[in-house]
Amino acid sequence: MELRGLHHISIITENARANFDFYTKVLGLRLVKKTVNQDDPYTYHLYYADEIGNPGTTVTFFEIPRANRGKKGYNSIARMGLRVPNDAALAYWEERLTMFHVKHEGVYEQFDRKVLDFEDVDGLAIQLMSDQRDKGVAGGKPWSESPVPVEFAILGLGPVLFSTLKKEKTDRVLTKVLGFDRVGAYEDDERLVTVFQVGEGGNGAEVQLEANFKDPHAVEGIGSVHHVAFRVADDAELQEWIQYIQDLGYPNSGFVDRHYFHSFYFREENGILIELATDGPGFQTDFEKEHGTYVELPPDLEGRRAEIEAHLTDLNSDV
Repeated sequence: MELRGLHHISIITENARANFDFYTKVLGLRLVKKTVNQDDPYTYHLYYADEIGNPGTTVTFFEIPRANRGKKGYNSIARMGLRVPNDAALAYWEERLTMFHVKHEGVYEQFDRKVLDFEDVDGLAIQLMSDQRDKGVAGGKPWSESPVPVEFAILGLGPVLFSTLKKEKTDRVLTKVLGFDRVGAYEDDERLVTVFQVGEGGNGAEVQLEANFKDPHAVEGIGSVHHVAFRVADDAELQEWIQYIQDLGYPNSGFVDRHYFHSFYFREENGILIELATDGPGFQTDFEKEHGTYVELPPDLEGRRAEIEAHLTDLNSDV
């Protein structure tokens, strides 16, 4: 059993329309799937990715308008990473973020690669990372109709930052349970951040881990990451992972059918929610039909389509 890298990341947003505008019109990602939160079908679950939603390129959002705002702190996924092709792309993004009045920092070097930090409309911390020196897991294929030129476009997910109070516990889960290797470390704001990679390695297969003694416990809400998912080859391997992690005694979901992939959730010892998800079957739909107009519903909700669509915000899909 070997994880293949990052699969997707899921985040809480307050407003689907503002979220859609930011991730498609500013960041240039494609809305590859528009469905609903199965716990509250009057709100969206939005999937943004590359041209066809390849594993490792997907950012998903649960729309929860009445949620409290999230609070940054320990025992959380404190930052999402996104990959761009090279250092020149970061210079483009610095100008683009300025043009759209997005709060951001300047380009700087971190762990022998160029990065650029900014925040989305809900205050989520995001780091753009250059793939110029990357030799690991391949990125995705940018959407040709994106407002961002292909040569500068986001290629997929980059490293996620885990911020924990008891760093050694999460370190043990990453290395002893999930099979990550420690590949180095760097200092950030007087905190030592350890870098882990799995499978082929590289920016698309990386988790960063810091011990956070300065901040209070994180509070989940608007602008916070709900969970991160790692890639598993197929259902057979997923079943092996399920049995293995259940035998270790971790609180878990058991097998879950997410239609576009099959998965399994568990909480590591600091409480961070981790999902293991299969590469297939994938987002196999008519993208032209779906883009901005079609709401994908699971079979048990299809009979309520008219009722559900009447409660959903209209999204302008012309990007």
